[in-house]
Parts: sequence; structure tokens; C-alpha cells
Amino acid sequence: MPPPFATLTVDDLVYLRRICGNDDVICDIDELKIYGSDETEDLNYPPEVIVKPRTTEQVAAVMKYCCERNLPVTPRGGGTGLSGGALPVFGGVCLSVEKLNKIIEIDRDNLMVVVQPGVVTQTLQEAVEEVGLFYPPDPASRGSCFIGGNLAENSGGPRALKYGVTKDYVLGMTAVLPDGEIITTGGKLLKNVTGYNLTQLLVGSEGTLAIITEIILKLIPNPQYRKTLLVPFGDLEQAAVALTKIFFARIVPCAAEFMERAAIKAAEDKFEKSYPHADAAAQLLLEVDGNDERLLEDQCEKIAEVCTECGALDVLIAENKARQDEIWALRRGVGEAVKSICPYKEEDTVVPRAQLPKLVRLIGEISKRYQLTTISYGHAGDGNIHVNILKKDLTDDEWENKLPSAITELFQQVVELGGTISGEHGIGWVQKRYLPLALKPEELRLMRKIKDVFDPRGILNPGKLLPDE
Repeated sequence: MPPPFATLTVDDLVYLRRICGNDDVICDIDELKIYGSDETEDLNYPPEVIVKPRTTEQVAAVMKYCCERNLPVTPRGGGTGLSGGALPVFGGVCLSVEKLNKIIEIDRDNLMVVVQPGVVTQTLQEAVEEVGLFYPPDPASRGSCFIGGNLAENSGGPRALKYGVTKDYVLGMTAVLPDGEIITTGGKLLKNVTGYNLTQLLVGSEGTLAIITEIILKLIPNPQYRKTLLVPFGDLEQAAVALTKIFFARIVPCAAEFMERAAIKAAEDKFEKSYPHADAAAQLLLEVDGNDERLLEDQCEKIAEVCTECGALDVLIAENKARQDEIWALRRGVGEAVKSICPYKEEDTVVPRAQLPKLVRLIGEISKRYQLTTISYGHAGDGNIHVNILKKDLTDDEWENKLPSAITELFQQVVELGGTISGEHGIGWVQKRYLPLALKPEELRLMRKIKDVFDPRGILNPGKLLPDE
């Protein structure tokens, strides 16, 4: 656990307002409560104050002061996290990057963009698409999550299958260390082996090592055409096997999403819509993209052939953009729909793609053994399945007694399959107790040493990622 922190005083508020201005230092109780939660279950840990700096220099001044005063600082992006990474569990200062929200430069010549961390992911995607470029990382919450949070969690999303995750597009950054020092890493360079790769060390560090204030991202040309298919199956494992055979057919979809029957039903109930083949045991949402429309049509025909051989009940091809958007709205809305049913716990399992059929099978076995209701969906193409465990009719005691054992067994078996306990949601506050299941003691010790080098006083996002000693 971090050492005892200082308690915020009136003098602290006066100094923070001197740095950021009166309007950007907030103590309103209702606001504090809002900033005390994210999308992680129903947890709430209000900070003592919210600060909203507008420049790197203001961030540095806030961090320098908080370090000297030993005040804990929790960085916050869009508040869409699913592992409690932005929860101010020790109170103190919540430093929101929401006003660091500029797209500084779209560099068409170098296929890069320079952006601040408070830019909404979808806003960035649409801005670069207007000039014929493409930023592929595509979290489900892209309409509300921030680029800075994407870096903190190394977010993935459906397109990770073909295009990779956030880290694959980050070439450089400006960041503020916990003591207020400003560093610059990388640059507009596709090759760079000059010293340790601090850029990639900070990506995925969950706001525990530094606060990122400016980012250089790689872009690619925007594909001209996309084809979207929805394929229902009568058996969950058939869907998993079909995906593997699609790769054997030398086709790499840009997305391959998995939804089981209960997830589709939850979306129908939530959004009051009917979806085709909603009674199917599982559905694959597949998408191919590129610049040769005829080639994509041929790939769709081959995918349909493979899926039919694997037992698909049907193959539905979205013929126009409106239909594509409708299908993707279903997939993006599944998480919200499932979570609206009742109290839940979501696990972010990931295994080597060839182990996906075994993962699907063991989720069912563990659910049955512990008499728990689970609903699964996720990124089948990269072996990343989100397992939602629902409380339903369980008493509080039953829920609290069954849940840790079931999760521990799930994670143990996932690790045995060559997987790990989080693919894209991060460890944060709620998963850190399970980290020793995935990492060796020597690996954890090394990570603690890295944290101590960056943040010897332990003030930046304390209590996150690393398990308590």
C-alpha cells in the first residue's frame, strides 16, 4: 500500500487555482461524485478536488506542487475505463485532461497526427478520415473515450485483428513525471532505437508512471471499401472453429467479433429492436476491407463457404453503409445492454487465437460448476473474450463467496492455455489482486522498481495495477 498522504487544505486549493484558474479547480460535491466513478461496476471514490489543466506547463506545475505536498493525484480521461484505473481511491486530486483536447496537426506528408490526450477517439478518426487517412484502433466506447485513456490502457477493439492495438500507432509523446519534470519521447519517426523505448513503456502503464499531454500517432491511408457479414451458428464452438478456418483460407478480416445468444437477447431487450437469427447460439460479425472491391467480394464468398462448412445457419451480408452501421451498433451496444441487466463483474480474458474453442468451453464449465450466469462476447479474431458474470438472483453472501473462487479458476485456466488476465481493459484497481496468477514474483518485483524510479513518493494513481505487498 502507498504511504500515508497529506490531506488537502484551503491553502492547497488557493495554490491550485493560482495554477489553473478558479473555473478549472472544482470542489462541488456533485461534481466530485461524478469524477469518483468510471464504467467499472458501481464503485465510487470521490476526489477532494478536480483540476482541469489546459497546458503541459499547468500539468507540470500541479504535479510539482502535489509531489512537494505529498498529495495523491489520479489522472482521468473520458471515464470509460472498466478496471477502475481512474478511481481516486485515496481521495486527493483528480487531474482531468478533458481540456487538453486539441488536434494540433494532421501531417498528411508523413501520415501522422499530433494530438492532445483529451480528444475523443471518434473525433480524431473522423478528422483524419476527412483527408483520406485512417486511425484504426477502435474501442467500443470510441464515441466517448479519450485518446489519452486509450494510451494509458493500450486499448484495442475490433480492428486489432488486422491493424493492431494503440501501441502500434504511438511514435512519440510529451509527458509529465510525478515530480513535475517534462519529458519528450520518440518523434515523427518510423525507426528509432536510440536508447530505451520510453514511449512504449508509458503506453499501457495505466497512468501510474507519468501524465501524457501530447501524442504523435501514425496514420495509414483509409481503405476505400468495407464488407460486413453477420454469421449465426447453432453451437458456440462451431463459431470458434469457423474463424480459425477462415485464416487457413488465407483471409485476414479487419474484424471478427463474437456474440453469444444471451448477449444478442440483452441488446434486443435494451434497445427494443429485433436482430436476425437472435436465437442462434452464437454469431460472428466479420468485416473485410481494402481498395479492390472485387477482391473483397471474392473474400466474402470464400468466408461464406467456410462458415457454411462449419455449420453456419446463414450468412448475412450488409449491402450498404446503413446496414453496416446497424450491425456495428448492435455489437457496440452489447456491453451496455448486458451491464444494464443487474449487478455484474466483467473479466477480460485473452488466449492465443487457436485456443478460443477451449476458452469458450471452459467458460461454460466454470459457469455451470459455480452455478453462475455468464454472458460472453468480444474480439474472437484476437482471442479476447469479455466474460460478464451476472449476480441475478444470488444473495449478497452467495455473490461474495462464489465470485472470487470462480474468477480465480477462470484466470488460472486461461493462463494454462497460454493466455492472460486482461487483453485491453487493464488491471487498474479491481484486477490487481489477480495479477500474481499471470506474472512471476521476479516480474512483479521489476515492475515495482520501475514504478519507484518514476514515482518514488507513490503519489501518481496510487493503489493501481500492482498488487498490495
